Amino acid sequence: MELKVQAGDVAAFQGDGIVVNLFENASTPGDAAGAVDKTLGGLLTKLIASGDVKGKFGNTTIVHTLDKLPAARVCVVGLGKENEFTLDRARHAAANGAKALRAAGAKNIALTTPETNADAENSAQAIAEGLVMGLWRFPKYRTNENDKNEIATVTLFGTDAAKIKLIERGVARGKILGDSTNFARDLANEPGNTLTPTRLAEIAAEMAKKNGLEFYVIDRAKAKELGMGSFLGVAQGSDEPPAFIVMRYWGADKNAAGLGIIGKGITFDSGGISLKPGENMQDMKGDMSGGAAAIAAMSGIAQLKPKINVTGIVAATENMPSGKAFKPGDILRALNGKTIEVINTDAEGRLVLADAVAYASGPLKLTRIVDA
Repeated sequence: MELKVQAGDVAAFQGDGIVVNLFENASTPGDAAGAVDKTLGGLLTKLIASGDVKGKFGNTTIVHTLDKLPAARVCVVGLGKENEFTLDRARHAAANGAKALRAAGAKNIALTTPETNADAENSAQAIAEGLVMGLWRFPKYRTNENDKNEIATVTLFGTDAAKIKLIERGVARGKILGDSTNFARDLANEPGNTLTPTRLAEIAAEMAKKNGLEFYVIDRAKAKELGMGSFLGVAQGSDEPPAFIVMRYWGADKNAAGLGIIGKGITFDSGGISLKPGENMQDMKGDMSGGAAAIAAMSGIAQLKPKINVTGIVAATENMPSGKAFKPGDILRALNGKTIEVINTDAEGRLVLADAVAYASGPLKLTRIVDA
């Protein structure tokens, strides 16, 4: 999906649909919605008076313009009470309007910044995030063609030409953050038979190369040499090789203290010898979502270019039961020398994160660490 910014009146947009906003309890539409209402001969005002359009937060109503506007449809999105309006509601309003028009078959749509006291840049960022994240779907494995209609372009109109640069900057940042979130969602929704630890490392490597990040993977042999017994204990039950993924962004002097973002990368978690119940076990393909978030965060950071150093680490493996698997009662030794008695092998997340945190704070000397 392409996001565009344009100065002018959204009512002049030539496309499949436009999104306008309405506060709850408003007797008449204002701003962009007011201009659209005037062109439509007061149609929106009549719908408000009849109670068909209330402006309640989350509500959407689509009306046909019957050739009175260049766009075929208008989607009126409720913002809720004006005194309760936030940037988060702007984010949701953009998503709700775009999804409603997509469901109607629209491909090229437009909208404006909602009425808000927030500055244009932050509003534009919130709207871009809402559009990119709200329109996200994961149709990769679906065969129903009806699920594949997508919005191709969204044009964000700004009535104040002096603020266009601010809107463009906000949209650019919002798109990066939205795309990064969707990147993590895509990874988390992949099945375990396609997203193995090796494949997760390959995807991370592709992302790092694209964005100019330092990248390396610690394999099983190197992890053993380093003493990552906690990580390798979890990995030993699977035939899939583990991958300890490291991504580094340098935005400051290399001697400066760095931030560590560490993600749990269990690409499938059966529970190991302490086997999980079979019901809903399919959801355990998502036990690498922390790792997905770390990889996606590094992608966003590389594009936003903050003036700090950031290292992303993903301890990726499967947790499987087999004749080689670690067992309740086993004692593992982590990279920092600490011993860990295993009571339940389904506590594998803290075990892989233990070695990841130890590696970050030890050899890499990171002073601030966030784990997911």
